[in-house]
Amino acid sequence: MKIRLPTLASDRERGIALVLITMALFAGYDAISKYLTRFYPVTELLWARYVMHAVFMLAVFGPRMRLDLVRTHHPVLQIARSAFLVASTFLFMSGLRYLPLADATAINFVTPLLVTALSIPMLGEKVEARARIAVLVGFGGVLIIIRPGGGMLQLAAALPFLAACCSSLYQVFTRKYRRSENPITLHFYTGLIGVAATSIGWQSDWTMPTLAHSLLLVFHAFSATFGHYLLILAYQRIWPAAAAPFTYTQLVWSLLFGWTLYGEAPDAGSLFGIAVIVTSGMYVARRLSGRKAISGDSNRGR
Repeated sequence: MKIRLPTLASDRERGIALVLITMALFAGYDAISKYLTRFYPVTELLWARYVMHAVFMLAVFGPRMRLDLVRTHHPVLQIARSAFLVASTFLFMSGLRYLPLADATAINFVTPLLVTALSIPMLGEKVEARARIAVLVGFGGVLIIIRPGGGMLQLAAALPFLAACCSSLYQVFTRKYRRSENPITLHFYTGLIGVAATSIGWQSDWTMPTLAHSLLLVFHAFSATFGHYLLILAYQRIWPAAAAPFTYTQLVWSLLFGWTLYGEAPDAGSLFGIAVIVTSGMYVARRLSGRKAISGDSNRGR
């Protein structure tokens, strides 16, 4: 599957629609994650998520691609980048146990800014001074939300930020090898390595979910797996940098889910920090959109 430039207005419209659907799915995934972590270990939830991911990829693409689904020029890369994504997902879901949904999501949204910062030393990309300043401003937004020395549990607040760090490394590796690897193969290895990693982390306190929770687990895994697939389809029609403004609709969904499901109403400081991160991210995306950079996958780890 080749990444191509959008050539028709309808392509761009479909790409935007796919991004908007994906962001709603990701926000739903996070909302369910926050609920299920009250009852089950994070590693158990991740195992179920990545098993469905791998099964979905095998069922949909296995019959058509056969060995091409697993053929890779960089097997070590596949392990490393997928491990970063698993670590990112684990850290973020762990943080959801203690943090408001919108705050955790906003902190994690520094991922595009971190990718921009890391692309300079790791990919040799040139980033203009104004974009670098916007990256620093975005990090300031994180500090506004965390408020060091304030009432928020500091270790918990660090978890989504560490998740963003791992996710940014995952995306940098993906971008570095996007031209030599099929994006579907990249996506398949994400699930395969995820299953292996979470199986190693099997714990004695894993419990059998109830019927209601089993249904939630299915939708939980479906939201992440299908969401990432839709994002691949979206990036065939619209450049990720051009899609970036629409990815921030996930924050709107997170605010809505946090308020309606968990009674979480962010205070003025959190809302200001969220606004700073969003503004910085959108500015950087706008400055980079003319360069037509492709990340090859998602804007964040799920």
